[in-house]
Amino acid sequence: MRAVILSGSGRYADPWHRFDETSAALAGIVAGAGYRVEASDDLLGGFAALDDIDLVVVNAGDPDGPMPEGAADPGPVDESRVAAATAGFEAALERGIGILAVHAAASTLREVPAFGAALGARWVEGESWHPELGDARVHVVGSHAIAEGLADFTVTDERYAGLRLDGVIEPIAEHEDGGMRHPLVWARELGHSRLVYDALGHDIRSYESAEHRELLERALQWLSRVPAPTFDAS
Repeated sequence: MRAVILSGSGRYADPWHRFDETSAALAGIVAGAGYRVEASDDLLGGFAALDDIDLVVVNAGDPDGPMPEGAADPGPVDESRVAAATAGFEAALERGIGILAVHAAASTLREVPAFGAALGARWVEGESWHPELGDARVHVVGSHAIAEGLADFTVTDERYAGLRLDGVIEPIAEHEDGGMRHPLVWARELGHSRLVYDALGHDIRSYESAEHRELLERALQWLSRVPAPTFDAS
């Protein structure tokens, strides 16, 4: 199986995340799940070239947000590349592909609406938030195959809250903030494709957690079963 990890740089970089470090950690986890891993920091080019890819991992930031200090202005987006990325992603969804989107991916690739629609939620400036980075208690919920047998755990991370949901999700993990539960990890069936969004993964410490790695390993196992029969949610 072939996997590509699309890592934030250029217009998809931000001042808060070391995508190079977290993408390297993700590459190790994905390779351990049996994939032949490639990596790219060209998100639009990667989406345009998903023909022979079984799994795409998206780990990148908001193209409309601030750039890292000292970074050059990437200039306007090339609409022809956006069109190619959209077509490539939609074709991959149609044939069946596994998608793992992590952390800041809730705000990335805003130029490709099909990606946001597949994700089922978006980070919305002024509406979404996160508590301070620190020990985060992760509550495993639901009856999804990924959640089966997993226990609650604590990880050093950010906990995204207030994401704007615009699709049906199957929750796998939640966190609590201000007396309310917020979805943290979820799965989606998209025709013959499957998607897992994991809001954890702010920095390398998140991927050093054995419990978080186990959750990701189970997610990758589920995502590997594509093209997925439309009647099978196992």
